[in-house]
Amino acid sequence: MRRSLDTLYRVSGWLSAYFLMMIGVTILGQIVGRLLGVAFDATEISGFCMAASTFLGLAYTLRAGAHIRVNLLVGRFGPQGRRAVEIWCCALGGLALAYFSVNAWMMTYDSLAFGDTSPGLMAVPFWIPQIGMSLGATILAIALFDELFQVLAGKIPEFLDAEAQAIGEELAAATPAQPATR
Repeated sequence: MRRSLDTLYRVSGWLSAYFLMMIGVTILGQIVGRLLGVAFDATEISGFCMAASTFLGLAYTLRAGAHIRVNLLVGRFGPQGRRAVEIWCCALGGLALAYFSVNAWMMTYDSLAFGDTSPGLMAVPFWIPQIGMSLGATILAIALFDELFQVLAGKIPEFLDAEAQAIGEELAAATPAQPATR
């Protein structure tokens, strides 16, 4: 199960990077199109790619410890208080994201059922870009519940472990090596 979840988060991160790259590709396509006299609306497609990249990258960045956290406040608690805050945050965040995900999938379905299209030059069916948002929100909800279950099992959340490793690497790089003594 752990391996499957880690693979899900990693694939989500790769999809996020892909859509980020597609923003650049669409902008280059628009530039080349202008040189060739072809109208191509990259603004709308780039916006769709940015939304997909953002939402699909959320779970990956959570697991990597790259989300902004209020460590100044959480750090004031002792180990038990910190654990309680982590449980509360993961539970509340997971529930909020689960609610958001259900509604995002319902909106995606409605867009498909009613044939909603974007108002731009290309008239893209809205359900296509909405899938990235819905999928990314669902994966983030799974990641938050995953972290919640780890904290409830007495383990250190993955985002804290990644953060501690990053701080340790920074400290190791900042401190000069001590000569070996005999």
